[in-house]
This record gives sequence, C-alpha cells and structure tokens, in this order.
Amino acid sequence: MLKGDGRLGHDLDPQDRAPKDACGVFGVWAPGEEVSKLTYYGLYALQHRGQESAGIAVSEGSRILVYKDMGLVAQVFDESVLGTLRGHLAVGHCRYSTTGSSVWENAQPTLSSTDVGGLALAHNGNLINTPVLAQRLEPGTTRATTDTEVLTTLLAQDRSRSIEDAAAELLPQVLGAYSLVFMDEKTLYAARDPQGIRPLVLGRLERGWVVASETAALDIVGATFVREVEPGELLTIDERGVRSRRFAVAEPKGCLFEYVYLARPDTTIAGRGVQVTRVEVGRVLAREHPVEADLVIPTPESGTPAAVGYAEESGIPYGQGLVKNSYVGRTFIEPSQTIRQLGIRLKLNPLREVVEGKRLVVVDDSIVRGNTQRAIVKMLREAGAREVHVRISSPPVAWPCFYGIDFATRAELIAGSLSVEEIRASLGADSLGYISLEGLTAATTIPAERLCRACFNGSYPIPIDQDNVGKYVLESTK
Repeated sequence: MLKGDGRLGHDLDPQDRAPKDACGVFGVWAPGEEVSKLTYYGLYALQHRGQESAGIAVSEGSRILVYKDMGLVAQVFDESVLGTLRGHLAVGHCRYSTTGSSVWENAQPTLSSTDVGGLALAHNGNLINTPVLAQRLEPGTTRATTDTEVLTTLLAQDRSRSIEDAAAELLPQVLGAYSLVFMDEKTLYAARDPQGIRPLVLGRLERGWVVASETAALDIVGATFVREVEPGELLTIDERGVRSRRFAVAEPKGCLFEYVYLARPDTTIAGRGVQVTRVEVGRVLAREHPVEADLVIPTPESGTPAAVGYAEESGIPYGQGLVKNSYVGRTFIEPSQTIRQLGIRLKLNPLREVVEGKRLVVVDDSIVRGNTQRAIVKMLREAGAREVHVRISSPPVAWPCFYGIDFATRAELIAGSLSVEEIRASLGADSLGYISLEGLTAATTIPAERLCRACFNGSYPIPIDQDNVGKYVLESTK
C-alpha cells in the first residue's frame, strides 16, 4: 500500500505556502519507562514544527535501533512498531526540510558508527557553514545531503575523544542555528547554539529526564519543566544525572518569529506563555492601526489570539466569520484543476450570515506572498462584507531566514518589493496595517538585542555567506 507523503499542506493556495520550521526534536533518558511511546507523544506535540518525515532512535544499552519514514508521526508509527523499539533512552525527530530534499535518506535521526558504538542525532535549525564542515569529512563517509548528516558524521569520526568531548570540540566551529538531541548506547546529550536561535528545554520525569523543542511536549508526557537549555550549553544525561558544560559564550538571539507563528500557543518561552504574548500583540496592533468596524474576525487558527487582543483593545466585537476545514490540508490527493480553481474554499469558507453587510477587521499572523489574503478578501466580499480591513500581527516579512525557517526568497516575498500601500491594493483590502517591529518586540517583553529579527529588518546576527547557504547547497556539490 502506498503511504502518503505526510506533508501538512498549508497551501490554502498551493502557490502561497506558509513559513515552515525546520523540525521538532525530543529526547528522553528514563530507565523503566516506555521511552519509544514517550518520544512518540512528544513528537506528536511537536508535529506543527515538521510534517515531512518522522523518526525515533532507541537504545537498551548495547545497540541503537532507528525507525524512520516519510509522513506524519501517526502515519510512521503504530503500536507494533513502537513495541519493537525498546530501551532506556531515545531521541526523536519530525522534519521539515530546510537543507536537503524531502526524501527518506534525509529523514532523522541520523545514525553513524563510532569506534565504540553508534551515534544517533536529531537537529532543529539550519547551519550556514555546512560546505566548510563537509570538507572535513573522511572520503566516502556520507551520501546524504543535509547539514545534520555532516554534523553526525563529524562527531562520530573523532576517534580520539569521547562523544561529549568531541561535541565540545566541534560545536564552537559550527555556525548557524542548532538545537540538538543526540545519543550513544548509554547516554543522552543536548546542545544549543551560542545564539539560542531555536528553542530547547529540559524537563524532569519521575524516573528520568526529557529534552524537547517546546514546553508543550513536556506537558504531554507528564514532565515538569526545569529550565531552558542555555545558548552555548552542552548537557550530558545518564545514571549520574544531568551535567552541564559550556562550549561557547552565550550571545542570545532567540527567533522572534517563534512568537508570531512557529511555537504552539500553549508553549512557554522565557517564562511567558506564547498565547499571552500573541493576545498582547493584538492589543498593540489595535492601538497602532485602529479602524471603524463592526466585527473582528481571525484567519483561523493562526490569527485567533491576535484577533482576540485586537477586539479587546478596540472594543469591536469578536466573531468567527470563517470556518476552517481542518482535514483538507492533510490530503494526499492532488486537487483537480476544477477544485484547485476554488482555491481557498478547500480549507476556509465564510459564514455569510455573520459577515454580510459588516465592516470587517480580518486579523492574520503574517503575509508571505499574499495569495491567501487576496483570496480571503475576495471571498468575504462575495459573501456580502461591506468593508474588509486587514490587520497583520507581524511586521512585513521582507527577508529570507537562513536559520531554520523555509521562507520564500526575497524576490518571492511580497513585502520584499512592494510598499504597504501597494500590498493593500494587491490584496484588494480597504485598509492594511502591520504591527511595527518595535510594537511586536515590546509585546514579547524580551529586549530587542536578545532577539533575531532578521526576517523583518534584514539584520542577521550571524553573518551570511550567500555562496554557502541554500536548501540544496550540498546536493549541488554532488
């Protein structure tokens, strides 16, 4: 039987895919627990971070087993598969490809052999000096096309040191974003790049420890949040507990877009719930871009928290004007041309009785190419809306990300070439307002100097060599 490719089609319009994060990672060290099932549920909680492939590596102390495949977590694993993955520690991964093609060979965790055993590694983020690192590989050691496989192989081929010491030696030379969970047969490791661009947290189980991309994954497996893994920190977890080692000076630059779109609303970042932040963003948006209107509606579900905040601050009633079909986005059947022409109606449909004759404020989190918002405005007008005012809870996304989010290129980003007024005209909206970068930053309560805001202002915290980045940079060298 053919399996679906598992892609979560954000494509309300197939040409207007939403930004996609690199991955979700999860690791657990817990003797006496069913670690494969804990990892499965942890990955399930992180499914939004990557929908192309999923994998779990486990060890019972003498060997590492890896099972991975293309598809969503619930497609790749079932009870019988999880039953074969026994051990006391595991690492797991759900992937969206930002380096290398979306193929089985590039699914994670990656596995490599060392002189004393195996090494399995899962990575969230994107490296920016991968070709330089790849030059250090021994000939014939890897055929994969990802930065993750290069990293795994380099760690494994360092025969003069333990894995912990090899990681402490290698990681300061690795540039870019990386939140890692990796393991040998007996020990779990976790590391975060010196900028801490992508999130990584540590949790406590009754009989062990958990490391995950988001606190929501700790919640689902019953782990208690302990703390965030610090930028530039390497953790080693075994029967002696958790040991911390600093391999680089912390220069925090957490991703601002985590607050806008990537993180689950029930996740906590820097001690504050993402949902609370997104509602506050909506309040700021209402103060910065007020308008006379009858109803505030979100683009479900991405615009919901900010729409709630906008309605609370403005005093305009909040309502549901669009109904979302949650299942269409996961279809594996290519729409026919007739259905494709219906576009966004595959996934959203207006409530005519709610919007007819109304002046609407439509709140969404971001605009990438603009096709989706353009279709929404048209659809709401056809349903009888008198006015459509679009409000966006992030500044214009005008620059690509090289640290683990697969945005369009600058040429494809609508804000890369058009002014706000030109974008408004392109959408067909009566008005368009984006939150300011200063307003969004203030709503997070994180100082601007501790955030990466490059997709909004083009200021990259780690200098980019344009010749050494790109999704297929390794494939082009084959």
